[in-house]
Amino acid sequence: MLDQIHWLATVTVLGVLEQAYFFLQVIYARRLFGVSPPKISGPPEFERIFRAQVNSSEYFPIFLALLWQAGLFFHQGLAAALGLLYLYARYCYFMGYKASSSERLAPIYFSAGVLWILIAVSALGILHFFLSHYVGLNVLQRLRA
Repeated sequence: MLDQIHWLATVTVLGVLEQAYFFLQVIYARRLFGVSPPKISGPPEFERIFRAQVNSSEYFPIFLALLWQAGLFFHQGLAAALGLLYLYARYCYFMGYKASSSERLAPIYFSAGVLWILIAVSALGILHFFLSHYVGLNVLQRLRA
């Protein structure tokens, strides 16, 4: 079974490490700009870093759920590749937002597009599972015939 989920697990660990990096960036920004917890406001430079981290954290559970559903029900390799694209887009989003609020836009739209693709392949995989296991209709076999 592990050979069926090793890429998903790898992307998950990379995602957790990316989240940790974002958390550390907020800690460094707090020190740099003198913003002590529990404050969440300060210079615009701090607020952009803080918002980028919070936004990334808010989307992380959605990403993980879709990554695993797509990998388990559709295809592990495709889901892992999409997961890597998403993590790269989130990194670009974070760095862009850190620089200026307008530089976050292209990466956030790209990462949202990747999430929509993960939703689509998850739904297709789950639909195929239900049709083949409960209705006895194997769509893939019919397409090949």
